[in-house]
Amino acid sequence: MPVRIKQKHIYKGSVTPSALNTETNIIDLGDFSNDIIMEGHIDFGNLASGEKAVLKLYIAIDGTNRRQYGKVEVTGDDEDKIARIESMTLPNDAKPRVTITQLNGSLRAFPYYIVIYELEEI
Repeated sequence: MPVRIKQKHIYKGSVTPSALNTETNIIDLGDFSNDIIMEGHIDFGNLASGEKAVLKLYIAIDGTNRRQYGKVEVTGDDEDKIARIESMTLPNDAKPRVTITQLNGSLRAFPYYIVIYELEEI
């Protein structure tokens, strides 16, 4: 069965946590009509030396219970300032959620670009 991209959903902006040590949603999505491919980038370049933030990805493989899929910790001293969400195919009811938590320092803005390709059978 061949598939193609039915629709492209772009989530682009910047998020600033409201407080330190508070998990803040970048995206928090529900179900789609069809299976999806998800990928994206989050920019940690605003972190100052010694500051640290954590990026987490949650998905619901069973369509109900979100579980942590991945976690990336970045400091202002790291050479690489962009975290990548690798391209992954997910079921339509995976309910993807991406969060960021800044652990210390002054609250910073984190630019992001996440794209969801909704598939369809042809």
